Amino acid sequence: MKRFLKIAALAGIVLLAAGPSGQAAGEARHPRDAGFGFASLFGTFDRASAQRGFQVYKEVCSACHSMRLLSYRNLLELGLSEAEVRAIAATFTVTDGPNDEGEMFERPARLSDRFRRPHANDAAARLANNGALPPDLSVITKARHDGANYLYSLLTGYGQEPPQGVTIGDGLNYNPYFPGGQIAMGQVLNDDQIEYSDGTNASAEQMARDVTTFLAWAAEPETEARRRMGIRVLIFLAIAGLLAYGVKRKIWAELKTKTA
Repeated sequence: MKRFLKIAALAGIVLLAAGPSGQAAGEARHPRDAGFGFASLFGTFDRASAQRGFQVYKEVCSACHSMRLLSYRNLLELGLSEAEVRAIAATFTVTDGPNDEGEMFERPARLSDRFRRPHANDAAARLANNGALPPDLSVITKARHDGANYLYSLLTGYGQEPPQGVTIGDGLNYNPYFPGGQIAMGQVLNDDQIEYSDGTNASAEQMARDVTTFLAWAAEPETEARRRMGIRVLIFLAIAGLLAYGVKRKIWAELKTKTA
């Protein structure tokens, strides 16, 4: 019994030493719950927020991060008109070919083209980012635990002082939500960094929320359709169950009457 009490006391001291958040050195802090509406069982994506999030990706994130699994035509599902999407695609050039002379050529992007990569290949991406390879963002919210909350927390987690005794390496930045606490990407979102086309105040927090909504939609654009189908199936099963129960009661009632 005394040994158990000693172990319990020691465990309590360790927990207190870890600090209020319970975060040990080198571990990532648990993401904050951003309260995204699409995260609930019957939630839907805020189309206005997702459209603003695409603007954040286009004007900020696309300088380093690719979205190779997304085509420009997918933006039609966000509520943008075909003319708007064609205009967006036309601002980018893609390599096509070969032509009749056997040479590759540059042309404006079309609806069917994939999002243009910021770098020709991974080696070029590493060279432009001090050896770090920026991850593709196509399904980033599915590739990280609690993906949407993780991204939001990561994007808004800069500006904090590292724990005592932690030394940040050259070219790295402290962010408690990144595994190990040291990340090559610096703070990329700042207040009024861009001007939203719908007039929304572009605070760093708002931009983080919007771009996270866009990336969550991009990773699972079929989420809303799947949930609607699930609701229909549940309704069908409920009705079928009630009908089966009614038939069962009627059959057993008749059998009881005959055997009485």
